[in-house]
Amino acid sequence: MKGLSEPLELTVVSDKPDKPSEDSSSNSANSENSANSEVPDDVWEQFKRSAAQAAPKEPSARARMVSERLRQQEARGELPEGWRTGPLWQEKKRGRRIWPVLGVLVAIAVVIVALKPSLVPGLGGASADTAVESPLPEETAAPTAAPSAAAPAIPTLDDPFAGSPAKNWADGKAAIVVPKAKAVGGKSKAEVTQALELTRELLISANLDRATLRGDYPKAAMDLLDPKQPDFVSHLKLSLSKPGDKQDPTSMFSRFDPDEIRLVGDVVKVRGRMSFKAGDHASVAVHADYTFVYPVVRTDGTTEVTRTIVRRVLDVEIPDPAKYQVTPGKLTVLRYDRDAGNSDCAVDDGYFHPQFPSDAPTSAPPSGPTTDPYDRSKDISDAKDCGTVSRV
Repeated sequence: MKGLSEPLELTVVSDKPDKPSEDSSSNSANSENSANSEVPDDVWEQFKRSAAQAAPKEPSARARMVSERLRQQEARGELPEGWRTGPLWQEKKRGRRIWPVLGVLVAIAVVIVALKPSLVPGLGGASADTAVESPLPEETAAPTAAPSAAAPAIPTLDDPFAGSPAKNWADGKAAIVVPKAKAVGGKSKAEVTQALELTRELLISANLDRATLRGDYPKAAMDLLDPKQPDFVSHLKLSLSKPGDKQDPTSMFSRFDPDEIRLVGDVVKVRGRMSFKAGDHASVAVHADYTFVYPVVRTDGTTEVTRTIVRRVLDVEIPDPAKYQVTPGKLTVLRYDRDAGNSDCAVDDGYFHPQFPSDAPTSAPPSGPTTDPYDRSKDISDAKDCGTVSRV
């Protein structure tokens, strides 16, 4: 049995009306003549016109045949129930199928929102602005100006980079991308690749490793350094064990006091670049310039969020062991500079000490100039004056 979604197949019949019989014609004529003999002609013509307009029109022979065929099909049960209502029957049947499906979809949506309310703006979790941010393209050359000001916003636990130009920087180690290696200065492509990868590992271990950030001994980073560079390695070890004004481990490693500060979330924003050239010691020399933005909160249970911004410049190389007293596969550090924005420079305990907006001044005002910690267009400064930052 076909449903109404498919047209009914009807046999085509003639639409010519049946020929009237002579008797009926003569009777009609007699009746009309009889009436004409009793009623004036003009009145009779008007009466016929009115009657013709008011009387219902008799269906054609084709319409009668179609109606009779449908009646017979209905009597034999060949037509679906409710076929006379046409589309209404289809809508009812379709509705009976749709409502159970809609019910399942609504139930799934309720479960998803209950498990992850941050998917719906205003129900907790990240703000709507967080989802639309996309990372900046990779930095391939020194910027010519400081990043433009971000829209004013207060950082929160759910959106710790709100109001920061670093919000659309890349995340963590994914931002530290080595350039395409090629042979240089008598060193093969493989040797250049090794120097680049070791430099990347040092940056990650010294600035992104969770153990290092919470103040643990940075073993992974130390293991990358050439022990045959004794003065430098010994100085780092002393600064880690006995930090002070002249031996500050934060000059090489990013560290926060775990009793006072903890990071917010798992993301540190990073921006920078790496390059290489032929070195001065039969080597490949690698230059790195990166800024790390750390969102932090106190460990006392408060939820006020601030950020510390650390820019590092690092020059390393792997000298030729056939010509120099070095350890193969280890990095020799030629230069390491850093600027730390939003950290109390009056404290020399080997940790960064972020300042929060609600903190009351506890010492004399900073004597150094005001700087923008996000400005990567200027050469890094090694000045020891304690200044202020224009934004965090």
